[in-house]
Amino acid sequence: MSIKTDVVIIGAGPVGLFQVFELGLQGLKAHLIDALPQPGGQCSELYPDKPIFDIPAVPECTGQELVDKLMQQISPFGAELHLEQTVDTLEKRGDDDFRLTTSAGLEFECRAVIIAAGAGSFTPVRVRVGGIDRFEGDQLKYRVRNPDQHAGRDVIILGGGDSALDWAIQLASRARTLTLINRTERLRAAEATVNLFQSLCDEEPERVRMLLGQATGFGERDGRLSELQITLRDEQKSVQTLPVDDLLVFFGLSPKLGPIEDWGLALERKLVTIDLATFESSVPGIYAIGDINTYAGKKKLILSGFHEAAMAAFAIKQRFEPDKKVHLQYTTTSPLMHERLGVDAAGGERAPA
Repeated sequence: MSIKTDVVIIGAGPVGLFQVFELGLQGLKAHLIDALPQPGGQCSELYPDKPIFDIPAVPECTGQELVDKLMQQISPFGAELHLEQTVDTLEKRGDDDFRLTTSAGLEFECRAVIIAAGAGSFTPVRVRVGGIDRFEGDQLKYRVRNPDQHAGRDVIILGGGDSALDWAIQLASRARTLTLINRTERLRAAEATVNLFQSLCDEEPERVRMLLGQATGFGERDGRLSELQITLRDEQKSVQTLPVDDLLVFFGLSPKLGPIEDWGLALERKLVTIDLATFESSVPGIYAIGDINTYAGKKKLILSGFHEAAMAAFAIKQRFEPDKKVHLQYTTTSPLMHERLGVDAAGGERAPA
C-alpha cells in the first residue's frame, strides 16, 4: 500500500527538518526519507559535538543540539521519518501527482517533492589497506559516536582536516596514546586548531604525537586489530609499527547524487538548478533546497537553507491553491498559526493534548 501525503522531503538534515516546520505552518503534511540511521544529516553524522556559531539568535550550539531543537520545533506537525533508506524511483504521473519508491520497499504518493539531500548521499573515503575493512564498525571507524569509548586505549587517527584535528584534540585527554597520521606537513584545519594540537604534542610527546606517512599494513592478535604499519615520509621510506586499539579515519566524504541524476532535472555541476522565486526545479512540482541546489550568489549555509525552505513552502501552497492568495501570517499574532503550532495564544505555551 502507498503512503499518501502532501509532500515528500528527501533528506532529513537541518534544512529538511526545518522544511517540515514551514510546510506545517501552511497546513501541509510531510514525510521525510533519509539514508542515515538518524535525522540531522552531516550535523549528526560528522560533527555532533562541534560548535556552530551562525544560527540566528543562538550564539552557540553543537550540531546535535541544533538537530534536537529542530526535532522539538517540528513536533506539532507529526511528520514521519523513514530512515536508513534511499529513494530509488521517482515518477511524475500528472500535475501534483508523484510516486516514489525506496530501497526499503516503501511507496509514497504525494503532490510535491522537495529535495533537501545536501550534495547527495555521502560515503566516507575509506582507508586503502588490504583486508583491514573487516574491522570496520568495531575497531575501524569513520566517525566518533561516543568519545568515552576510546578512553584508556591506543588511538590512531588518519587524516589532516578539520574533523581529524578536532577529534584528535578531544580524544587526547582520554586516550592512553594518540597518534595523528597525515601524508604531508600541511594540515587542512583552522590555524587555531592546528596550534592547539601542536601544543598538546609539545606538552606530552610520548603520549600525543603526529607522524608524516600513510598506513600500509596491519597486524592482528586473536582476531583483533593490534598494530598498524606506517610508511614514513622520510628518505628511506622507513616503516614504523604502532600499537592500535582504535583506528579512526577522516579522509573526508565522497558525495554521490545517485538516482537524482536520472530524474530528468536540469543540473549544473551535479547541482539542481532552480527558479529563485520558488525554488522549483526544471520539473514542475519538484523543489530543491539547501546544498543540493545552485543559483547565482548561492551560499552553502544552514541559515540560507532555512530561508529557502520558507520560500518553497509558500510556493507549494500557492501551487496547490492557485486561485487563492497565500497570505503572510506571523506566528506572533496569527490565531491560525497558533492553532497549527498547538500553542496557547495568550501565554505562548503548548496547548494540552
